[in-house]
Amino acid sequence: MADETTAEGAGPPPTSAAQLPPEERTFLVVVDETDEMRTALHYACRRAEHTGGRVAMLYVLEPPEFQHWLGVERVMQDEARQEAEQTLQQLAAKVQTLTGKLPALHVREGRRREELLALISEDPTISILVLATASGREDPGPLVTYLIGNMGAQMRVPVTLVPGHLTEEEIDALA
Repeated sequence: MADETTAEGAGPPPTSAAQLPPEERTFLVVVDETDEMRTALHYACRRAEHTGGRVAMLYVLEPPEFQHWLGVERVMQDEARQEAEQTLQQLAAKVQTLTGKLPALHVREGRRREELLALISEDPTISILVLATASGREDPGPLVTYLIGNMGAQMRVPVTLVPGHLTEEEIDALA
């Protein structure tokens, strides 16, 4: 974990577990550019809305593969962070519309798998990890495969897997 920024839009700092009502669940979604992430986020929003919970989003900035010139690497990192923050702000607006609450936003630098497990371990307010399976492929996706195959016994929270091919209307009917 090289860096972490936590924000809740322009609101107050993140809420600790001691400040949350006992029945409030936090649904964590890992943000990337896939269609299945949007499916997982919509499901998490609907579950949070119906249970009085909230949504948290994690965006992991993976180290660039090109690391030959330090100046170029820094520019690439700055651009990636700006893109991450813009993406999270856009998604946060959708989450707030669907749930009525600002989501917790986490930006971390490192390897996605390791940063996800570290955040879950460090943040006691996270109660459920929501992932969607990849649609149109034979495997469920790299993160799902890794977590189910290698880390299931080490997870402190349940993992909800949403079929990636579900439409928003189908999710609305389920949640």
